[in-house]
Amino acid sequence: MTDDTQFRAGVIGVGSMGENHARVYSELPNVDLVGVCDRDRTVARRVAGEFGAAAVTIDTLLDRCDLVTVAVPTHAHVDVVSTCLEAGTHVLVEKPIAGSVADGRALAAKARDAGLVLQVGHIERFNPAVQTLTELIDDLDVIAVEAERLGPPVDRTARGNVVFDLMVHDVDVVGAILDEQPSTITGTGTDDGQYATATMQYDGVIASLTASRLTQKKVRKLTVTARECLVEVDYLEQSVLIHRDSYPEYLTDDGQNRYRHESVVERPRVSNGEPLRHELEAFVEAVRTDSKAEVPPEDGIAALETIQRIDSLVADDPSPPEREVEA
Repeated sequence: MTDDTQFRAGVIGVGSMGENHARVYSELPNVDLVGVCDRDRTVARRVAGEFGAAAVTIDTLLDRCDLVTVAVPTHAHVDVVSTCLEAGTHVLVEKPIAGSVADGRALAAKARDAGLVLQVGHIERFNPAVQTLTELIDDLDVIAVEAERLGPPVDRTARGNVVFDLMVHDVDVVGAILDEQPSTITGTGTDDGQYATATMQYDGVIASLTASRLTQKKVRKLTVTARECLVEVDYLEQSVLIHRDSYPEYLTDDGQNRYRHESVVERPRVSNGEPLRHELEAFVEAVRTDSKAEVPPEDGIAALETIQRIDSLVADDPSPPEREVEA
């Protein structure tokens, strides 16, 4: 396909996330948002009207589209994505890829056999700060990674499991930057699923993750401890700080000795931009070039395997000693 090929896009499921997908598709060059569908026809008509598309059934949408976003509840992913792939439509499916690893593998096989792009919506991969970290990581001897994803939801009625809803983002990012799966995992959390911690052991690297809806401050941070430096990533600010050598010294002031520590802090340039826009641009580009998605189904399956292991630790016992799961 040529650089000016025009693609017809649609969105299946236009809740808060799906609506944002519709908005971005309507803004992208070489993309026409032709339709949306949702179980709630009133919502579908509102979103369609706002972005110049049609509110249609899934069958009609698939007849009209080259590519779609699937943003329906996770339990419906396997059926809806399968329907799209069987219709010959490229798919970006919101995370997690499916409700089970077996379903995720089935979708990956179906997309592969059909020669279609299946991308998983792990949006933090497209955060400019994370992309800057990815460029740095190969030059670092990493010892540990720590991630915090804290704060009450915008919708105070949201009570989903924080492992699947929040921690999954950092599980995916850590797996991507280390390019491996954890060998062992320990975890614990509250019995209502609103606070969870996990410690994962990789080859020579320890990763500690915390996810919470109970913390009354919004925090989205990732810290990488390496032998050469400390790297701080702020997802919200889209910023990266690199703390290098610390220099201790004694100073003499008015006859008194004082001690101080100074360190070098670097601020690498981070390109700006909306992660969702970057994600959908990458999806469209994979379709245009007939290439592998930047977040392929295999990565989505790997993240799902890990969060299921973490969730089993957190859910088995509401007030446990930490338990360990072997790979």
